[in-house]
Amino acid sequence: MPQPNFNDLAAFAMVAKERSFTRAGAKLGVSQSALSQTIKALEERLKLRLLTRTTRSVAPTEAGLRLLETVGPRFEEIEAELAALGELRGKPAGTIRITAGEHAAISILQPALRRFLPTHPDIKVEITVEYGLVDIVAAGYDAGVRLGEQVAKDMIAVRIGPDMRMAVVGSPAYLERHGIPKTPQDLASHNCIASRLPTYGGLFAWGLEKDGQEVKVRADGQLVFNSLALRLHSALDGLGLAYMPEDQVLPHIGEGRLVRVLEDWCPPFPGYHLYYPSRRHFSPALSVLVDALHERG
Repeated sequence: MPQPNFNDLAAFAMVAKERSFTRAGAKLGVSQSALSQTIKALEERLKLRLLTRTTRSVAPTEAGLRLLETVGPRFEEIEAELAALGELRGKPAGTIRITAGEHAAISILQPALRRFLPTHPDIKVEITVEYGLVDIVAAGYDAGVRLGEQVAKDMIAVRIGPDMRMAVVGSPAYLERHGIPKTPQDLASHNCIASRLPTYGGLFAWGLEKDGQEVKVRADGQLVFNSLALRLHSALDGLGLAYMPEDQVLPHIGEGRLVRVLEDWCPPFPGYHLYYPSRRHFSPALSVLVDALHERG
């Protein structure tokens, strides 16, 4: 059987990963038609169908999945080694791919990158906001950012943020109409702005604690979001009570647009950690970013 060349395999791995000839072509710098011909030639040489194509999607076949699982990690290792060669030029270089939740991206990564990137012009950072926990190795990320309790035990974790607190808030107009909850049980009679996150399946429960007593409140109401900004704006609009990271609402509390309730039921907890797999090559670019984030944390 003729041996496929590495360009064929790299093209296949990109298409299978992106599930799109258009997106894969853009990343590889080739046209969609040229990429399609490359994959077709590879399939003909292997005498196997590697991709199932429809008018709207592309998905690996069973043979394609097997090939992707074999060659995908190899290309990632090659890319990491090539990026590491930047160290030989005396300064780190390359692209760092990070997955993070919305709040971590806004409150931790964005401020750090504002200081970090101007002094490291050869480093690119790609951040993908995702609301569920992600297998960073399988998804091709260099690192992830999550709360410490959410980091898998087999990962190396570096704390990059201070302790956090949550806050239950509502507008003055809302609280005037519906009253101020004094206990977590009182929330059952309130219009709570809920969240539905992939990690938790159903509606996200508000975790409240006081004097060692933990209460999980199933927030329910007319609104359900997976967006931090939409929850905040809905609370400001007087549409209900929101359960928010404290740093996102303190300015509004200080200016009287929001009122905090049940504050004694919201103790601090460990903040964000950046994590990465110990078996993956730790590139110089990621190393300097970790140092910058660790100093902040």
